[in-house]
Amino acid sequence: MTDFRDLRIAIIGAGMGGLGTALAFAKKGFKNINVYETASNLGFVGAGIQMPPNVVRVLEHLGCWAEIEKEATDVKETSIRQGSTNEELAHVSMPDMREKYGFPHCTGHRSSLAGGLYNGCLKEPAIKFNFATSLVKVLSWAPKPRILLKSRAQDEPFEVEADILLASDGIKSITRTQMLSELGLTSEEEDTGQAAYRIMLHRDQMKGDPEMLALLDCDTVVRWIGERRHIIAYPVSGHTIYNLSTAHPDTNFAGATNATYTTRGEKKAMFEVFGTFCPLVHRMLDLVPEGEVCEWKLRIHKTLPTWVHGSAALLGDACHATLPHLSQGAAMAIEDGAVLAECVSRIPADKLDDAETVTKTLKVFEMLRKPYTTTLVDLASHSGRVLHLGEGKAKEERDRLFRDNGKSGVVPDKWASPDVQKMIYSHDCVKEVIEKFDEVFASIA
Repeated sequence: MTDFRDLRIAIIGAGMGGLGTALAFAKKGFKNINVYETASNLGFVGAGIQMPPNVVRVLEHLGCWAEIEKEATDVKETSIRQGSTNEELAHVSMPDMREKYGFPHCTGHRSSLAGGLYNGCLKEPAIKFNFATSLVKVLSWAPKPRILLKSRAQDEPFEVEADILLASDGIKSITRTQMLSELGLTSEEEDTGQAAYRIMLHRDQMKGDPEMLALLDCDTVVRWIGERRHIIAYPVSGHTIYNLSTAHPDTNFAGATNATYTTRGEKKAMFEVFGTFCPLVHRMLDLVPEGEVCEWKLRIHKTLPTWVHGSAALLGDACHATLPHLSQGAAMAIEDGAVLAECVSRIPADKLDDAETVTKTLKVFEMLRKPYTTTLVDLASHSGRVLHLGEGKAKEERDRLFRDNGKSGVVPDKWASPDVQKMIYSHDCVKEVIEKFDEVFASIA
């Protein structure tokens, strides 16, 4: 093999990370990209999602942003409020995201983002989707990864060989568990103590309440905060849907003995969780139909000892799952794919069949991404702790900083803090590879 474009790329999982990775490799000219997804189709369900400038930069690079932007809300400001009173603690204006970072900060429906990525993939003849196909196990990691797959369309499992295996199989990653086990390592789950409700209210439900309609029609992200819980909300789908996502104490999952990540909730229990919140919040929660309350356990893992084994690498939630308080989970996964494609395209022509070079190339990806993603995961956890403070001096100091409205360059809600925004939104992950690949590659023993 003398052309990197002939490398066979196998991707496990067609979530945001898998779709972004497939499209990034296709855009770099790779000709043989297979995506294996357990679901029979993408389904395009889910709730709202934030698309900050750092991921919009990548989406523009991948050629799919124009479609996604059509239904997106261009965020202009954020309002942070006391959950119990609706009193505004801080109001941070964000009118100049495009001018500062070259790209907007938007909110949208997850289906718009996933659909835009998927449609981009469908335009690339190099990408083949294999739905209803699950990874059973990895048979070998190097020099050529071999995987055992099970398709619902046939009785017997079958083997596939690739040149590079990329696992975007999420926080429950089978690949990660097997990889670390075979290396004599472990993946420790870190109990966040938090769970989430995800709620989507349609304009027809809200039209009789002027206060609700004002929220739906604005370009503002609102966060209501209280002790050990908060709600973040914003309009999506062309201001036709109001998305609410919560974080609150994990009581329903805490005693669970299995790996269940979702459960059907009760409306009464949801009201009890936010019983001290203001009437506006209660009116919105009351619009959720009985029987449609779903709760998710928020899970992360402690920093993994490695993301790479042989000619295989982990990406996205499989290696750096995060709490949602910075709105960077999907962004980091999509960035991972862009970085991987850029790194792998730099393998010299005479080293494409050299397992050691392939491993070192994937390690460059890990070395470039791991410090950055670890910082963001830690910041998200820190932000959650600060937002959920109870009465006391720490909360008083937090609220004092909120009242400063970011004029000092710092906001306790790190998502809205200008210093954190600058660090994240100005980060160009592809440019970093271009500038640092040779140096990092040479540093690997």
